[in-house]
Amino acid sequence: MATTAQQMRAFTGLSLFSAGFRPFYLFAATWSALMVPLWIWIYSRGQTVALRIDVAWHAHEMLFGYICGIIAGFLLTAVPNWTGRLPVTGVPLALLFGLWAIGRLAMLSPAHDGLTAALADSAFLCVFAVVIWREILTGKNWRNLQVAVMVSLLALANIAFHSGETQVTIRLALGVILTLVALIGGRIIPSFTTNWLKKAGMALMPPAFNRRDLLVIVMTAVALLGWALIPASPWSGGALLAAGGLNGWRLSRWRGLATRKEPLLWILHVGYAWLVIGLVLLGLAALGQAVNPPGAVPMQAGLHALTAGSIGVMTLAVMTRSSLGHTGRPLTAGHGTLIIYLLVNAAALVRVGAALVPQVYMSGLILSAMLWMAAFCGFILVYGPRLVTARLRA
Repeated sequence: MATTAQQMRAFTGLSLFSAGFRPFYLFAATWSALMVPLWIWIYSRGQTVALRIDVAWHAHEMLFGYICGIIAGFLLTAVPNWTGRLPVTGVPLALLFGLWAIGRLAMLSPAHDGLTAALADSAFLCVFAVVIWREILTGKNWRNLQVAVMVSLLALANIAFHSGETQVTIRLALGVILTLVALIGGRIIPSFTTNWLKKAGMALMPPAFNRRDLLVIVMTAVALLGWALIPASPWSGGALLAAGGLNGWRLSRWRGLATRKEPLLWILHVGYAWLVIGLVLLGLAALGQAVNPPGAVPMQAGLHALTAGSIGVMTLAVMTRSSLGHTGRPLTAGHGTLIIYLLVNAAALVRVGAALVPQVYMSGLILSAMLWMAAFCGFILVYGPRLVTARLRA
């Protein structure tokens, strides 16, 4: 049977729909570059009520719009490698992407809280979950059943969001996505690092994924679930701090400092470090809210360390690496890619700092949004031409 890469090379249709990462990475990045500054502009002008674009809309589009689009692009490309089955390409891929795009338009409409918009927005994740279940079950890829479960949970959370349970479902969806970061990141970071260290002739390698890693992931999921259900609790705060410490221990074993000469690798370690920081800040915030008077760490600091920091950095790290590899380019970061990495990390740092220093809150939000937009515009400029053209021939 032909490999996934061979199938991609054999595709004769429009290059944009020759692989799942192409349309989803390009247009999810475009949506992210537009959506964040749009939200900050509306928020800073106090027009959230008049335009019906509020915090819930912003959180929804970050999680179910941008991030789920990137998850779709990643899984539609990775699952065929896991299962040995043919990738979703051509018209089926275009239709699936069309559902995602319709959902974004529906959520941007003035009546985005109505039934029609809810059905339009919910369709994508429901269909995508069916596709992932079909591929994993048909391919008997039992090792990745948990991935299909998490995609299904995201689809259910999105439906619940439209039913009116916005705050809890946003936290639950964020917990699922962060658990995916811990799961997938815990596989690819040590694996990619090992491959690079071997080529560099180094002897000490990161340990392979084992039961201790699985235990950390389970404990992380439990801590995030507790926070989603009871955000201001000493129990959830303590669990989040423990999860942050355990993930820090995982990260310390992956030899991140040894990869400092290759941005494509160290950015993955930095993205995972943001997960550790975010869990710790969120844990401190949960503990602080459970006392009177509240503690010094606001919940927004932890939330944006996890979203703008861990998720923002990790998604761009994966997008750039897989875009290079699957379009036939060398796996090395150029100057443009390095600038993208610096910009997205700066955006996260400024956003967390704005939450911690109320005196510069609004100016920090605006600066962070500009840096975020610059990072994703950079991705579009550097990688957009590669995503819409055919794979380079060896």
